[in-house]
Amino acid sequence: MTGAPRADDARDVGAARSPFEPAGVVFTPVSHGLVTARVITLLASAALPLAGSVVLGFLVGGWAWAAPAVVLAVLAWLLWLIPRQVRALGYAEAADDLLVRRGILFRSLTVVPYGRMQFVDVNAGPLDRRCGVAQVRLHTAAAQTDATIPGLPPEEAARLRDRLTARGEARLAGL
Repeated sequence: MTGAPRADDARDVGAARSPFEPAGVVFTPVSHGLVTARVITLLASAALPLAGSVVLGFLVGGWAWAAPAVVLAVLAWLLWLIPRQVRALGYAEAADDLLVRRGILFRSLTVVPYGRMQFVDVNAGPLDRRCGVAQVRLHTAAAQTDATIPGLPPEEAARLRDRLTARGEARLAGL
């Protein structure tokens, strides 16, 4: 029977057109420990501007008290934004590629073919280790396609590093 497309068909077509949600790909989220690490970094970074604006308010008075209010408003907005940014991060291991997505307003999907990877780094600073997260960075011949996956538990970062290295070597052997 032919006729007008059903509503279900329109949803399927709309979902298939999104370049950030490839069909059949399930993204793995990063660890919630990344939120803690980013919040601690934000609070440490905001301490000096907040203290300076309060001192300015005491010294000048009047409208100068708007400065701490602005710093606190920006701080509150960033504290609201960080968990959402972390929830937007994810990665997926496809048959031939690693897909990394990020972003809420400005979304990004990076596809790195396994055969193009040159090496894989795992990094974790002192705060990252304290929060139980690590970062996996993939390097390719083209600098534009390097990909970073922050906020992975250390065991998952090591597993992903080993798996990506093995897949990369297998793809290179086939060339």
